[in-house]
Amino acid sequence: MTTANWPPAADLDPVRRLHALAAGVPGAVITEGEIEADYAEVWPLLADLDGELARLVPDMRRLRVTRIDGDRVQAVARSRFGPRARFDGVLRPGWIWLQSRFILMGVAATPCGEGRTRVAFTGGIRIPGRAALIPVGVGRAGRRVLGRLEARVGSGRTG
Repeated sequence: MTTANWPPAADLDPVRRLHALAAGVPGAVITEGEIEADYAEVWPLLADLDGELARLVPDMRRLRVTRIDGDRVQAVARSRFGPRARFDGVLRPGWIWLQSRFILMGVAATPCGEGRTRVAFTGGIRIPGRAALIPVGVGRAGRRVLGRLEARVGSGRTG
């Protein structure tokens, strides 16, 4: 291998990219699973920040996009417990990464075979002054996101 070929390019699917990003955040927990639905059916639900995504995340009452500039997103969320958060993030095909001063959330999806989609979720409360998360309840929340998503795509099918 010559220096012209170094470093080698690495193509990561969105779920692997989420794992790579989360690996740099101490305390991040990723919940991953396969949904029995095509990516073309799953991803639009996850990418619907103002609508479906807020319904899928257990602690979120509402998420409202306030600005989009290319793949950059700003949004305001309200927790079901009352507090609000202003998020800055990135929305690209297959993945979302949103963070506020105290909260981080990442979602990714990629096709994984005929009629199946691999989905991953991470999130949590950020520790002020540190790039770390408090992972309490994140695994449970991730399982609920995946369960709600599977129920949502399953309820939209006929036949």
